[in-house]
Order: sequence, then C-alpha cells, then structure tokens
Amino acid sequence: MSLESRTARLTILIDPRKKAIFERLCAEEDATPSQVVRRLLRNYIGQRSGHPWRPGEHHVKKRREPFGGESS
Repeated sequence: MSLESRTARLTILIDPRKKAIFERLCAEEDATPSQVVRRLLRNYIGQRSGHPWRPGEHHVKKRREPFGGESS
C-alpha cells in the first residue's frame, strides 16, 4: 500500500456557513471536500517546505527563516 493511499482522520471545527459554502463549491468542481482538503494540504506543505509534496517523504525540512533580519 502506498503512503499516499493510507489515511488518517483530521477533525476540524468550522463555522457552519463556511462548511456549507465549501461543500457547495466542492460539488461545483465535482470534487469531494476530502479531495479538496488533501489538495490544499499538499499545496500548503509545498509552500512552507519550499518544494513540492512527495508521497514517500516522512518529514519536511523547514526552510530556514532569517532570525532578527539582516545583520549590519
């Protein structure tokens, strides 16, 4: 079984109005809310890590953020 096909549950609490709108928008693009959330997570991981999500990757190296700005 590939790592991408394994699942873990993520429970979130959101405003009921946002949930309804989100579900409607997902349906408009013929996608399930889970598919869209997985896509959002892959994009977020890619943005924060500096490289695209790779299913075999067990941890993500965090980009080094400058500490205290530029030195003089």
